[in-house]
Amino acid sequence: MKIRVFALQDSEAVVQLWHDCGLYRPWNDPHKDIARKLSVSPELFWVGVDEQGEVMASIMVGYDGHRGWINYLAVHPKHQRQGHARQLMQRAEAELTALGCPKLNLQVRAGNEAVIAFYESLGYGDDQTVSLGKRLIPDL
Repeated sequence: MKIRVFALQDSEAVVQLWHDCGLYRPWNDPHKDIARKLSVSPELFWVGVDEQGEVMASIMVGYDGHRGWINYLAVHPKHQRQGHARQLMQRAEAELTALGCPKLNLQVRAGNEAVIAFYESLGYGDDQTVSLGKRLIPDL
């Protein structure tokens, strides 16, 4: 897998990838999520492509000067369990370290034990925190 910066023409392939990986939620418009990311550190939004240049993976990396964040880490089901997600995370950690980021956070939906186990295998652990959220703009 080759990792490169997301390009606008990747939009439909990435949205389909998120659907295929079960990341889509009706309250999160994927096109709006892409547009938001492109307005803030677009260089930290990457896709993984196969030998034919087809999108097979994605990751949005964020850094606010205090903590790093991972969003939309996805590997197409037919390419899973081949080390691609690990490769994306290693790239994210290296880029964030180079930016001076002291800690990387991520959220996993409750009950997604396979994904939790994956992150634990990379050295991530439960910070014993509760994630709270509030929608500031309805339907966005």
